[in-house]
Amino acid sequence: MPVMTYREAIRQGLRELLRDPAVFLMGEDIGAYGGAFAVTKGLLDEYGEDRIRDTPISEAVIIGAGIGAVMTGVRPIVEIMTINFTLLAFDVIVNHAAKIYAMSGGQIPIPLIMRTVTGSGNQLGAQHSQNIEGHYAMVPGLKVVAPATPADAQGLLLAAYDDRNPVLFAEHFALYNTKGEVSEAPERVPLGKGAVVRRGADLTLISYSRMVNVCLEAAEMLTQRRIDAEVIDLRTLRPVDYDLILDSLNRTHRGIVVEEAAKGTSIGGSIIGELQEIAFHTLDMPIRWIAGEPTPMPYNRQLERMAIPNATVIADAAAQMFISPKRRAAS
Repeated sequence: MPVMTYREAIRQGLRELLRDPAVFLMGEDIGAYGGAFAVTKGLLDEYGEDRIRDTPISEAVIIGAGIGAVMTGVRPIVEIMTINFTLLAFDVIVNHAAKIYAMSGGQIPIPLIMRTVTGSGNQLGAQHSQNIEGHYAMVPGLKVVAPATPADAQGLLLAAYDDRNPVLFAEHFALYNTKGEVSEAPERVPLGKGAVVRRGADLTLISYSRMVNVCLEAAEMLTQRRIDAEVIDLRTLRPVDYDLILDSLNRTHRGIVVEEAAKGTSIGGSIIGELQEIAFHTLDMPIRWIAGEPTPMPYNRQLERMAIPNATVIADAAAQMFISPKRRAAS
């Protein structure tokens, strides 16, 4: 299979969707500029202004126009430059996109793909460094996707097109240059299905987006401590593949949920609450939660790095789960 970057995989996925004449793209600077993160670079020349549409700087209008367009039968794919800016369209996303399908008794589906960029760690300041995809995963009526690999980014994008619900598609900016194999023939990755990306017998690390790569790094560190960690990539935050996680916990009996978002503000606590209920009798101890520091993201690079989980923090927390309670108390 050819190797391509996360960015290229998404661009190829968009090209595949643009084979449908009802599909067009709309967003800020996605045309001549090629997108803030160069995902749509070159598409304007290929498809023209009718299919690749630059919009005014108004996120509420972009999402609102997308909702209205899908209600007429066409298929816009809207881009919001960063997930931070979706807050300017929060009412439109939560009270309209998420609810029209149900409130119409299933008569008016809203198959709208809302692409946006999440992530911190690039010294962009607190207002541009939020991981709030978990906020939207709490909203009934929305589906939320957070791919970690180029193949999944493309496959989940194609699957989102097939769904009758609005899908928030969160791409991590730090993954755009990462590379991986992607099938030449378009392959869909089902929404709501996670993946075991590393098999292990002693502990389950549960994560999504960029933190999947960090968990894989932590799992390699743990081999030096004779701990065999399994790593699960959720891929979709709504719905969550609890069956996959439960199957893993039934084998490892220990789990850690890892996310970049600030602790107490995202989906991790909800996932842990559900798992404590459905997996209680298979767990040797409570599931741990490793997440970002609950603070506005610092601009200072050193402080910013301290606010984001890293592989050493994850590995140390995992190792602690294999120390007896008395030894943990003493340490």
